[in-house]
Amino acid sequence: MSKLIRWLCLAAVAGLILASSASAQVVPKLSVEVGKATQPGDLSVTLQIVILMTVLALAPSILIMTTAFIRIAVVLSFLRQAIGTNQTPPNQLIVGLALILTFFIMTPVFNQSYQDGIKPYLDEKISKEEAFTKSMAPVRKFMLAQTREQDLALFVNMAKLPAPKNADDIPLHVLIPGFVISELRTAFQIAFVIFIPFLVIDMVVASVLMSMGMMMLPPIIVSLPFKLLLFVLVDGWYLLVKSLVESFRM
Repeated sequence: MSKLIRWLCLAAVAGLILASSASAQVVPKLSVEVGKATQPGDLSVTLQIVILMTVLALAPSILIMTTAFIRIAVVLSFLRQAIGTNQTPPNQLIVGLALILTFFIMTPVFNQSYQDGIKPYLDEKISKEEAFTKSMAPVRKFMLAQTREQDLALFVNMAKLPAPKNADDIPLHVLIPGFVISELRTAFQIAFVIFIPFLVIDMVVASVLMSMGMMMLPPIIVSLPFKLLLFVLVDGWYLLVKSLVESFRM
């Protein structure tokens, strides 16, 4: 018992020594202050930080609204509903697959944007305004290729702008919403084609069950295996991904 008490005392003394040494170390202090700017450069740096944080917060929305993500995500969601598996594949898998296909489709656009605008700006060869214009040019070209003239005209008229003479005269606040509704329309068209074969299977199974007098048995339970079998036999993932990628006019 005396040895145990002795070891406990030694451990307590060692703990006090370590605590005192840790408190003696200098811990860096990080603080954010709001005060009066003494130089114009201080205000400029502060505004740049605020703008950068805002852009980072809106980056997911920008990625969704200006790339191929809209069409792919909507089509994959409709495919899940058409098959009848409301939770399979899960949402995380659908979003992940949509992001992977989006990066695959948009890689040439991003590479050209980097080479034309971002890289020269980092090399201090062009200004910020010119870098933004050149880096957005490939993205604008991609969005214009997927957007219908009718959708662009809708937002041009609602914005009360004069008729643009060429594609360069279309502002981004008009091009982006036109691109979004065009993508939604195209995604719904693809979803309609996907729904037809699965709807036929549901109707056939429901008719067979009705003729057999099995009205209490939900048709979705019987038709689900047949729909899965059909999707596997026709190599559905291959056909769907191939059709989605080829549907974008580059």
